[in-house]
Amino acid sequence: MLDRPRIPILIITGFVGSGKTTLILKLLGELQRENPDYRMALIKNEIGDVNVDSQLAASAYMQGEVELFGACICCTNVGQVGDALATLDRERSPDRIIIETSGSAEPIKLLVEVNRLARETGRYEPDGVVSVIDVQNWEGYAHTSFTAKLQARQTDLIVLNKWEEAGERREDEVRDQLGAMDVDTPYVRSDHGWVRKDLLFGIDTKLAKDWITNGEIHRHNHSSEMECLSVTLAASHRTQGVDLRKLEAFLQKAPKDEIYRIKAVMYTSSTPNNSDGSNAKASDQSGQQLSKYILNWAFGRWTWTQDSSAKPDDPTLRMFVVTAAYESTKWQKRLEGEYVCLEDERPGVELTVRRMK
Repeated sequence: MLDRPRIPILIITGFVGSGKTTLILKLLGELQRENPDYRMALIKNEIGDVNVDSQLAASAYMQGEVELFGACICCTNVGQVGDALATLDRERSPDRIIIETSGSAEPIKLLVEVNRLARETGRYEPDGVVSVIDVQNWEGYAHTSFTAKLQARQTDLIVLNKWEEAGERREDEVRDQLGAMDVDTPYVRSDHGWVRKDLLFGIDTKLAKDWITNGEIHRHNHSSEMECLSVTLAASHRTQGVDLRKLEAFLQKAPKDEIYRIKAVMYTSSTPNNSDGSNAKASDQSGQQLSKYILNWAFGRWTWTQDSSAKPDDPTLRMFVVTAAYESTKWQKRLEGEYVCLEDERPGVELTVRRMK
């Protein structure tokens, strides 16, 4: 019997007024349209205004999404995060938790704490750090706030927000300033505060149920900031799994400025390794030649989770790769030629790598 799935934890940071709450609310709208039963909980670390959380919940209610909140908890220091997560897990059973930091928070301290709790409890899955930058006002607070600079550095992805009002010249200046600070983190533009969940979120069983079971992905107008590849490896009979050596080489070599997310469901005869070198947790599945695993890869870090819902007609591998703009063609060719195959190549194998339109 497998343990309950671990809860993905996404950290969203950014200076005061950068648009973090707007980003979350628009994510809720997208989730509600795709899966009304999905439960996303929020831990909000805000200084001073005790009514901020209730205002956020009220805004979500106006969009018909109050049920997506497991709860809202205000934290004043990193030591309270463990209690907040445990309370949400015990009382609300969320599918995902977002931690929205205060404008003065240093995200690396919070990430260290989340990683520690994940190791000790086995209940959580760190799912990345996203920093929101207000393009219109970045120059003012970047010059005066050391924390604002740390938030830009200590992150997996930068979201350039409010660039529409600022104009392209101001946006170019912000990008130049980030370069001068030696910030090599990948960045994307928001669309008036909205960024696709496929970029911000890793995979989890409930959110990606349709994709895991039959490969269906909800269609959207894709942002020009990113491109998506769909990979399917199907065999006429399932006697051998994915060649882990080649697939793990892809996970190790994928550059963070070209590939943002990799999500996969695969069958293999071996136990895969997480990015920290540990083996994926496996349960006893006696009598089964191959085991099924779910991959979450985000900005150079990844974990594998075993899944017991194996079906005889599943493909051996189904993978979804989110790339930066203009990078998908190169990686499509590399996936086809280098990284995706069975443990022992044989006739009757079909590999399809296509760009999502």
